[in-house]
Amino acid sequence: MRKFSVAADIERVKNLYRYEDEYRAKGYDLIAGVDEAGRGSLVGAVVVAATVLPADLYLERLDDSKKLSAKIRERLYEQITEAAVSWSVVAVPVEEVDNLNVYQATLAGMKRAVEGLNVQPEFVLTDAMHVDFGEKIPSLPIVHGDALSASIAAASIIAKVTRDRLADQWAVQYPEYGFERNRGYGTKEHIAAIYKHGATPIHRRSFNPVKELLSQ
Repeated sequence: MRKFSVAADIERVKNLYRYEDEYRAKGYDLIAGVDEAGRGSLVGAVVVAATVLPADLYLERLDDSKKLSAKIRERLYEQITEAAVSWSVVAVPVEEVDNLNVYQATLAGMKRAVEGLNVQPEFVLTDAMHVDFGEKIPSLPIVHGDALSASIAAASIIAKVTRDRLADQWAVQYPEYGFERNRGYGTKEHIAAIYKHGATPIHRRSFNPVKELLSQ
């Protein structure tokens, strides 16, 4: 885990606002960041979050959720949900992931997350995905946006913590699969459990090896 001096961390977090600062300078005050968690998992919902942060907010250790420990993510989750101008999180169910495909399901989730905000954003930053939020809401996809934008980083934390909490519930329902450890991703342990115990109702039927197993 990286450690920062206070001064270094302040500068690092300040740099995360460069996209937000750029578009505020162009006249957009309410800027949302959007990100997802669970897109590559073999089970359950894709979780999508949207956040609108105050312009002057400093959150120590704010970063891409994948770079943070679970403890720090939980702490930041509480800070973000308390301090945000608005935040929203949605879970796109496994049936929709299978019916639409995971890419289209994620797009749908991003639209719903933005619609779920209690303010209408004037601009949206997304993590790499091109999303049509309508004529009145322009957007910008940023590759590796969760590491480059404060708003997207905050959304990534909300989405990740929410989905990890869901995975903990699945682990209780289906203890044979180790969801508390693998979060539904295709680890050796998880794949072995699928072949041994079969697919659960929350496994994505359109994903291999689940699809392959069911075809047999």
